[in-house]
Amino acid sequence: MKQVHIVIPDLFLPPQLASYAYGDLYLPATQKLLARAQISPLTADSLEAWLCERFDVENMAIAPLSLQADGITAGDSYWLRADPVGISLQREQMVLQADITLTVEESALLCASLNAHFGPDGLRFIAPHPQRWYLQLEKPPGISTYALPQVVGSNMHKFLPYGEEALRWHSVINEIQMLFHDHIVNQDRERLGMRPVNAVWFWGGGKLIRCIRKSYSHCVGDSALAMAFALESGMSTQLGSDVLSIADDHWAGDILLVFEALRVALLNADIGQWRIAAQLFENNYATPLLRALAQGHLDKIIINVPAENGARQFVVSRSDLLRVWRRPKPFAFYSHSLHST
Repeated sequence: MKQVHIVIPDLFLPPQLASYAYGDLYLPATQKLLARAQISPLTADSLEAWLCERFDVENMAIAPLSLQADGITAGDSYWLRADPVGISLQREQMVLQADITLTVEESALLCASLNAHFGPDGLRFIAPHPQRWYLQLEKPPGISTYALPQVVGSNMHKFLPYGEEALRWHSVINEIQMLFHDHIVNQDRERLGMRPVNAVWFWGGGKLIRCIRKSYSHCVGDSALAMAFALESGMSTQLGSDVLSIADDHWAGDILLVFEALRVALLNADIGQWRIAAQLFENNYATPLLRALAQGHLDKIIINVPAENGARQFVVSRSDLLRVWRRPKPFAFYSHSLHST
């Protein structure tokens, strides 16, 4: 049986955003797939949790997987993501922001300062990608962390690391904020009207898990995180929007399609970009997949919508398309019904 498993975070927005975001959005293929599907609860409350569950990665040890995908061998070290973030004071809350675009040179200078300051303590920072930094440790840090996408837009103090060594790491976070406060990189960015880098966010820590489960034959979409899991498991990958190959009769095995553009737009608080991304999903994925299902090139489409509230899975087979009495519903229907659970 040939199946396509879709993961699409933030397809259903909170009710307070629904009326503006959905508006006159016309997504007939997506709405038809949802209407004809059989719906069940989904346990994963985030993309990170869904990927770790499907690939059998314990304790959300994401950092070494993405590090390998960024071209650095993880070895036997313990790794944490240490991503550069912004912090803004809003109503006496320190709100985390991740929509900061850095150059390779800026990242190198900031990491060099981190290493000069923390090197004597055995902390080594590297930046193989300007927006994805890592911290190498020789032993576990004694903390649990929250994934960065879970914290963006929220008061960071509610999501600080916790555990045996929490106070030590809170101190490290404070030192980094002070180190970056007057850094030459931030002085230049502020002079040019660009948002400064105020801190780093630690998350996804662990050691590399060898031979993670290979749940699918091929991974497509726009998610660098999903590609990291896929590459480590030995799956074939295709970063981009070409979906025609997955509807080919000669293609063997299930397909994983992860579409992260909606989440990225929401994390950046850009509803206009969210609408553009929704239309992109409709045109590049939902429409050709619905056609392939109707023509018998696919047996089943499974749409996973991870969320903190009301996560759901929508399973639609070719025979389900004949349930014409299940008419498409507006997206606001799903938003209100799922977020109220």
